[in-house]
This record gives sequence, C-alpha cells and structure tokens, in this order.
Amino acid sequence: MYDFGRKIWTTKGEEHEEGKKKFIDSLKLLELEALGDMPYFGGENFGFVDIALIGFYSWFYAYETFGNFSIEAECPKLVAWGKRCMQRESVSTSLANPHKIYEMLQVFRKIHGIE
Repeated sequence: MYDFGRKIWTTKGEEHEEGKKKFIDSLKLLELEALGDMPYFGGENFGFVDIALIGFYSWFYAYETFGNFSIEAECPKLVAWGKRCMQRESVSTSLANPHKIYEMLQVFRKIHGIE
C-alpha cells in the first residue's frame, strides 16, 4: 500500500495513474477482505492491526488531494473505521495533522520538480 500511495505524490502521468489505481485497489481489498462489516480489523476491539494501519489514515487527505479522488467514495467502511479510531484519545493525539502532511509533501514535490 505504501509504494502505491507514494506514487500518487511522487510521480506524474501514467505512473501516477497506475499508482492511484493500485492504491485504491489495495484499500478496497483491505475493506472487503480484512475489515468487512467489523468495527475494527480485530473484530469488536481495537487491536494490533488497527495500530499498524491507522498511521495511513492521516495521509488520506494528501492522497486524495494529489490523486484527485475520494477515499470515502471508494471505501466508505474504511473511512468510517478511521473516524472510529480517531475517537480514541490515544490515536487522535498520536497521529500527524493531515494538512501538515500535505504541506510537507507539497514542498517535497516543488524541490524535486514534480509540480
């Protein structure tokens, strides 16, 4: 998932579109096969898989903005899971601000001539 997401903000053209498609496909697979209709990846309780994946949630804004798509439209259950996790103080106080991540990536793209 990381490699595909990285292509969304580090590439242009065909490689960018391929990364976007594979990123969305990987999110859909997570949503369908692993999360399903459960509130958390471990079922009713927040667990290790949730901890491992929630860091990506704070990057969703950047992926959506650079990729020009909506993760919520593609994977509504996954976004609902992220929002549910963010209601936990241990999560909400630990993750980076999504807008700060986006700003950092904008600087990266300018430095590397991607924009």
